[in-house]
Amino acid sequence: MRIALCQMTASTDPKENLAAVRDHVHRAAQEGARLVVFPEAAMVRFGAPLQSVAEPLDGPWAEGVRAVAREAGVTVIAGMFTPAGGDRVANTLLATGPEAEASYDKIHLYDAFGFRESDTVAAGSRVVTIDVDGVRVGLATCYDLRFPELFRAHADAGAVVSVLPAAWAAGPGKREQWDLLVRARALDATVWLAAVDAAAPDPQADPELPTKAPTGVGHSALIGPDGTVRAQLGAVPELLLAEVDVEETERVRRAVAVLDNRRM
Repeated sequence: MRIALCQMTASTDPKENLAAVRDHVHRAAQEGARLVVFPEAAMVRFGAPLQSVAEPLDGPWAEGVRAVAREAGVTVIAGMFTPAGGDRVANTLLATGPEAEASYDKIHLYDAFGFRESDTVAAGSRVVTIDVDGVRVGLATCYDLRFPELFRAHADAGAVVSVLPAAWAAGPGKREQWDLLVRARALDATVWLAAVDAAAPDPQADPELPTKAPTGVGHSALIGPDGTVRAQLGAVPELLLAEVDVEETERVRRAVAVLDNRRM
């Protein structure tokens, strides 16, 4: 299965970001992608007033993503914000395409390194998988990356691929942690991991310097089920097309049966 990792920089304008999603989807489909993945907060980047821009899953932004997925005949996964009641929103992944119609609300909220996502975002609770061309795919978002249990839950649900849209926060050592964790989570669960990070709004920004809101550091990557890096981008916006060999997941699981050998 060919996957497109769309490393984009979202603005604070949902309409502008939807136009960018549309362009990337058509370009990826022309290159043979069957699954097109965008970063967390592709609808509008962190730092914007999320409550005022949040829309339901049948709102205009989500319907726009559905329309382009139908036009291109591919499955699209993109990060958006949906109302969660009160003064909070949900950090939601919309997954839509010929076979899939699902949403995942981020379970682990980014209350770390001086940022408190839980002040404005309500946590999800459901493990979500979808099927794309007969391939089971698990959904996770950004800070979820630090919790291996979720990726093992994907594998337990039959997933051979996990996707991780992110807006990884800059800061001392954070880029190195990203590189380490994406490999570790693929190896923990013996899944392919498509980790799609946002590119920073300032292409010259130093990833070692913290920002007020998590807006990404780039370096999206496709990791094999053996934990090796199969393809990776740099810091700037770019589209990565990569192949996933589903049968390799089974070969790795036979060789290193960590899922079967678990005792807790």
